[in-house]
Amino acid sequence: QVQLVESGGGLVQAGGSLRLSCAASGRTFSSYHMGWFRQAPGKEREFAAAISRSGGITYYADSVKGRFTASRDNAKNMVYLQMNSLKPEDTAVYYCAAQTALETFGSFVVRLTSRYDYWGQGTQVTVSS
Repeated sequence: QVQLVESGGGLVQAGGSLRLSCAASGRTFSSYHMGWFRQAPGKEREFAAAISRSGGITYYADSVKGRFTASRDNAKNMVYLQMNSLKPEDTAVYYCAAQTALETFGSFVVRLTSRYDYWGQGTQVTVSS
């Protein structure tokens, strides 16, 4: 069983930066692919970024590519999302998620919420204009 706890959200001005953190429980964190998703009010939860078990491969939604960077520190059971050049449309609740089952880390499957087994509680990010 995996528990995920997020932090780092808050209010920031457009053009600013935030770094989200997700702390994971479990002895086998390094075996999990991790994803970041976001959900704006009235909208479906959407994919933002994903990072492979070792951190060597990342995928990003087109809307955040070039601005967001996912990283992880397996020794600390932590995954991060560095968000730069933030825009008002980035305003959403951000969730980290873990894929615990063995599965190919591909550009399509990482975007599917159904492929993730555990989810954090979410952290609010608000970007003012």
